[in-house]
Amino acid sequence: MPLALCALSHSPLYGINDPDPGVLKAVDVAIDRVRTFVADFDPELTVVFGPDHYNGVFYDMMPAFCIGSGARAVGDWGTEPGPLPVDRTAARRLVSAVLDDGIDVAQSEELHVDHGIAQPLEFLFGKQYTNPLVPVFVNAVGLPLGPMQRIRLLGESIGREIESWNKRILIVGSGGLSHDPPVPRLDEATPEVLARLIDGRNPSPELRAERQRRVIDAGKAHAAGDNSFQQINPGFDASVMNTFANGAVSETDSWTNDWMEKNGGHSAHEIRSWVAAFAALSTGGSYTVTDRWYWPVREWMTGFGMMTALQES
Repeated sequence: MPLALCALSHSPLYGINDPDPGVLKAVDVAIDRVRTFVADFDPELTVVFGPDHYNGVFYDMMPAFCIGSGARAVGDWGTEPGPLPVDRTAARRLVSAVLDDGIDVAQSEELHVDHGIAQPLEFLFGKQYTNPLVPVFVNAVGLPLGPMQRIRLLGESIGREIESWNKRILIVGSGGLSHDPPVPRLDEATPEVLARLIDGRNPSPELRAERQRRVIDAGKAHAAGDNSFQQINPGFDASVMNTFANGAVSETDSWTNDWMEKNGGHSAHEIRSWVAAFAALSTGGSYTVTDRWYWPVREWMTGFGMMTALQES
């Protein structure tokens, strides 16, 4: 059976620091179209690649990749907290297949995920969804980061395995595109922040509110023209999306981490989730991009893009 794909940006500031009503309406219309695309495909399983923002995965143990055979949403930025409907059998089969392909991947029986995975799933399926899924954490903020080729190989390994299952499987890539929000970095952290980066689980409501206020204030400043933040780069974003639309996933092997940061900001590394998703889709041969949208949203501090695609029969 063919595979389907949805790659989309996420933003914690969605619904908080919103752009011009015309832009917001266009984004919401596109989300509705993606939701219809997913409903029409009617997936039996969803494999979602996504990052974390020091809400669920920390430097006490920072894997490059981790497949959750169980998962719990932390409930940040308005997403629903609690356990996710993970297909444990499918997750464990993916872990074994990826390891057999020579790619080191961690396994978690309770992977903690934040809005980087939870928000797009709620966009696609609504709150309190029951659709079975397998979450795949792809590190995009915890430096150092490995080469992009490893991301492609991870995606291809997962793609080969799920294609053999003869099921309708939706692949989701969450993250990107160009953006540079105030995410703390290890080398620049104060002792207090460093302690949270090493083990920041179960922050107090006051601490979480403080972190969210900083991001909200940064979004407002960025929208007002504060140039202390790296700017959204629509040209870079278009080039990235064109690469996937052209089916040239292997070209991402040459994308260096420095190049991505210089052109797209520190959090452009979240494009890794898109690479993994398109690589997984590509293992069945050619695919067709069915829809594509993009907006540079200063209020959200991100180039906000979405793409849907289907494997060609």
